[in-house]
Amino acid sequence: MKATAAGSTALVIVLVVSAIYLGSTLLIAALRLPWDMSLPPAIRVLGVLPIAAGSGMLAWLFRYRGFVDILVSTHETFLKILGRMPLQERRIRTEPLVVVGPYRLVRHPMYSGIGMIVLGIGVLTDHTWALLGAVLLCVWFAYGIGPFEERELKALFGLAYEDYARVTPRIVPIPSRRLRSR
Repeated sequence: MKATAAGSTALVIVLVVSAIYLGSTLLIAALRLPWDMSLPPAIRVLGVLPIAAGSGMLAWLFRYRGFVDILVSTHETFLKILGRMPLQERRIRTEPLVVVGPYRLVRHPMYSGIGMIVLGIGVLTDHTWALLGAVLLCVWFAYGIGPFEERELKALFGLAYEDYARVTPRIVPIPSRRLRSR
């Protein structure tokens, strides 16, 4: 069951991300915006920094949560978004609330890591569609899937998640917020 859920979820993720990037490409074409941003090479090279930081965040994340566990929890989240499962239900999602490792910095380190990587790629490649696609993907994380997942995690973990969320930023690590809560 877990392998099927993980495989179907990976396919859905690829389709959603592809649709976002296709949409950004079509928007660039429809608005007749330039294909490239003509950034100076010195600025383009700076794209390596968020790629490295995002890759580090994901590597750190995978030390605390397995890739299949992430896909399984994402699968159940998608089922809940589609209304096929109540928010508080757990079918094959068995992991506890994780608040260690990168989860000490942000509640959604996967979104942070992927967001940094795609923004860095957009700058490094100097393609308008790639940067717009990255921005749209980050907007989807921050205002689409992220808030829904927050409601789901509150339903699953209750007060423990609410306490954690109160002191931990959602996607962008903000050190002062963590310090104020101590």
